[in-house]
This record gives sequence, structure tokens and C-alpha cells, in this order.
Amino acid sequence: MVFGHPPEVIYGIVLVVSAVLTIVYFFFSDVLDGVLDAVDHPLFSPQLILSFFIVSSAVGLLAEWYTDWASSLILWLGIGVALVAVLLLHFFVFLPLRSAEASLGYTDAELEGSLAKVIVPVPPDGFGEILISRKSGAVAKAAKSLRHEEIAAGEEVVIVQMENGVAVVAKHDPYHVSI
Repeated sequence: MVFGHPPEVIYGIVLVVSAVLTIVYFFFSDVLDGVLDAVDHPLFSPQLILSFFIVSSAVGLLAEWYTDWASSLILWLGIGVALVAVLLLHFFVFLPLRSAEASLGYTDAELEGSLAKVIVPVPPDGFGEILISRKSGAVAKAAKSLRHEEIAAGEEVVIVQMENGVAVVAKHDPYHVSI
């Protein structure tokens, strides 16, 4: 008995309260992260603390129901399993997410000055297609020639300007720099 209640009740209460707090944190995490900026240690994040309580109480509850072990042994088992689970979450989920690129998107203005390869020939007075290689993957865009010259497939071009989603391109000559 803990505080006059069986251990199953305590584990159940901790599990339900932790789950509710996790849901509240999910919806209000931006506000709470701003408030909790003073504690900037990655191991003391609300996600990890709530995960610890959820896992330890769930293991404790299940062990109380399905084993005849002593309650103190079950408590230590729950704490140990929760520590392992939280460390695995921290190192294999939260750290990679924290260091990931914030956005994989791009703007047309960011493409200006980029090198690309022509994949559909660009006629003198028409449109072709280019392939732009980026860190987040390859992007295909419609293209037209800056100097109204034909650009064959496979040639490397530089994006001079973006006009309504269409790249205005010029042949790229790495040995000639014009100012």
C-alpha cells in the first residue's frame, strides 16, 4: 500500500496524468517551450520527462497485474525500463529531429544563381525543362533561354532569374566570367 492505495492505482493515476499532460503539451508546446527556455538542457525536456513517467508507470502497472514480484522490485524494473526507453528516444529520435533541416522548402528567389542541367532541350523561343540538384532532393522547373538561343539536353546552365515559376537560364561556362 502506498498512501493507503494499492500500487496498481498509483501506477494508473501516474499513467493517466502523464498521458493527459502529454496531450496538453502536444497542443501547447510552442508556448511551453518559450516558458521553459531557461532550462535548456536536452535531457530535461518535457517530452522526455513525460515519456519517462508514461513508460515507468505502464511497466509497473503491467508487472503488478501479471507477476507476483515484490512491489519494490517492480518499481525498480519500471524505472530501469523507462530510463532505457528515454535514452533511446533522446539519442535516436529527438536529437536527429533537432538537428534536421528546419524546412525542405525553397523560394524561387533562392534558385537564382543556381546551376542546373537541361533535361528537355530549350528552344530559342520556347520552353524546356531543367533539373536543379539541392540538398533536399532534385527539383525540375520549366525553363526559357535568356539570349533566345537553343540549349541542348545535358548542358549545364545557370538560373539568371525566376519569372512566375519559369527559370530564365543561360549556358554556364565555368571558364568565362562576365561582369
